Amino acid sequence: MPSLNIGKLLGKTAFHRSQTLGYRNGYAIVRRPTVGIGGDRLQFNQLSQAVLDELASKAPVLTYGQPKQAPPADFIPAHVAFDKKVLKFDAYFQEDVPMSTEEQYRIRQVNIYYYLEDDSMSVIEPVVENSGIPQGKLIKRQRLAKNDRGDHYHWKDLNRGINITIYGKTFRVVDCDQFTQVFLESQGIELNPPEKMALDPYTELRKQPLRKYVTPSDFDQLKQFLTFDKQVLRFYAIWDDTDSMYGECRTYIIHYYLMDDTVEIREVHERNDGRDPFPLLMNRQRMPKVLVENAKNFPQCVLEISDQEVLEWYTAKDFIVGKSLTVLGRTFFIYDCDPFTRRYYKEKFGITDLPRIDVNKQEPPPVKQELPPYNGFGLVEDSAQNCFALIPKAPKKDVIKMLVNDNKVLRYLAALESPIPEDKDRRFVFSYFLATDMISIFEPPVRNSGIIGGKYLGRTKVVKPYSTVDNPIYYGPSDFFIGAVIEVFGHRFIILDTDEYVLKYMESNAAQYSPEALASVQKHVRKLEAPASESESKQTEKDPGVQELEALIDTVQNQLKDHSCKDNIREAFQIYDKEASGYVDRDMFFKICESLNVPVDDSLVKELIRMCSHGEGKINYYNFVRAFSN
Repeated sequence: MPSLNIGKLLGKTAFHRSQTLGYRNGYAIVRRPTVGIGGDRLQFNQLSQAVLDELASKAPVLTYGQPKQAPPADFIPAHVAFDKKVLKFDAYFQEDVPMSTEEQYRIRQVNIYYYLEDDSMSVIEPVVENSGIPQGKLIKRQRLAKNDRGDHYHWKDLNRGINITIYGKTFRVVDCDQFTQVFLESQGIELNPPEKMALDPYTELRKQPLRKYVTPSDFDQLKQFLTFDKQVLRFYAIWDDTDSMYGECRTYIIHYYLMDDTVEIREVHERNDGRDPFPLLMNRQRMPKVLVENAKNFPQCVLEISDQEVLEWYTAKDFIVGKSLTVLGRTFFIYDCDPFTRRYYKEKFGITDLPRIDVNKQEPPPVKQELPPYNGFGLVEDSAQNCFALIPKAPKKDVIKMLVNDNKVLRYLAALESPIPEDKDRRFVFSYFLATDMISIFEPPVRNSGIIGGKYLGRTKVVKPYSTVDNPIYYGPSDFFIGAVIEVFGHRFIILDTDEYVLKYMESNAAQYSPEALASVQKHVRKLEAPASESESKQTEKDPGVQELEALIDTVQNQLKDHSCKDNIREAFQIYDKEASGYVDRDMFFKICESLNVPVDDSLVKELIRMCSHGEGKINYYNFVRAFSN
């Protein structure tokens, strides 16, 4: 137990130990005591001078700690480090040619590529045009075996001036490119000096000019060649073969070469003339004009004609514009020449008058195409398309007119003009479609009439009477007015009535109608809009059903006068009434009412629907719409 200094303890009353625990910001911390037992100040961190000097020399170590070693460099794989880096060597190999009298061996030059990324190699021979041997990629890219032990070629094994054997073929490496030289020298490989590329002896032999043999002649052909070289007389001629079967008149170009007195005949081809594009009718050659008597049976097809068989050859003076020329059994008529030929004839022969001769034949007037008589089936325009093309097409339509007049229909009420008494009370609804100028006829069915109603005529264009088949005239909107007579395929109809939409259309397009036609419709519509006359009231009293329907319509009008469904309700029904009959199917009727928010569940509306029903599946929407109009 350590001894205590009694002298220092005298007069002291506090001998407790200093507190080493405390709190700061709510956390328990440990603190070093500064005073000891009895309140004496503790002496700590007292170092000697030698220790302080040593610490002064190690100040950076104390401040920053021991120095850290630099991290090792990142690993880069070979396929990234050597990507697209290829060593190229120029080489050749010798190939024996056993079955040839002109060459015993052949030198073939190749390029050897070494790919550093995966140590693969390929051998490619540059392609020589018309070489006659397969060239290109001789050995595809792969790792090549160096020996029988399975070792592969490495870039350390490659150098200039060495032989390498690949698949039984020995390649002599003679040189490399600049990149390969720099790479191998950077890796410490000493390169051999480059060698010259070996040349193929047969290829070099072919490059030498051919030996020519010149035979002496009495005529100085060299002077003629040097004087008239590249000077050619050009003539334009025709061969008229129209007298023979399937013959025709064809044009040709005759070239006369002044350098050797040869003649060439070229064909003139036109686009889509139906002939094979042979450029020459006759090859360039000398043409005999007069043969000897014994040379008429000379086999010209297999042997060439010489001066011994010919008395006279064709010369430049035999080719004159405006004269005929017989060559190989064909008679050509020369009708023109080029300006150089005209100057040559003026200077050489003194001929100045060489005008162009017009050989164009006047074409006969075109035959007017006549259409066969109309057979009555379909439209005239549709039937005529079979005469214009092998595969008929539909006649062109006026798209603008169809878009402007889409869903615009003019409706008329007509009576049949017939001597039969049963036909006098029949009524028909004409619908004229402004988009296509077609007419459809519908006959409303009448109970107990003995006549089946419905569609009387489908949509079609109706031709006016007394119009010709070549120029048919169809009925138009201007032909329909009150009192007009419309003849439809032999049946005559008289227009009796129309609706307000027709009057509005006629007033907006008054230029299409005559003043009498417009006045007749206006007068008729005003008469219908006038208050009910006494005769009508009497007729209503006689027919209780009509009187009941009119009263119900007035009641529904007063009850639903503020309903939102009253706008465009007539147009909605007319869209689905393609035949303009005034009737629609029962299911379609309720779908339209549902889309327009018509209160069909109302008791008055249900009664109105019942009274407008016609048969089991049809509803007359004309009377129904009246209840929703102002």
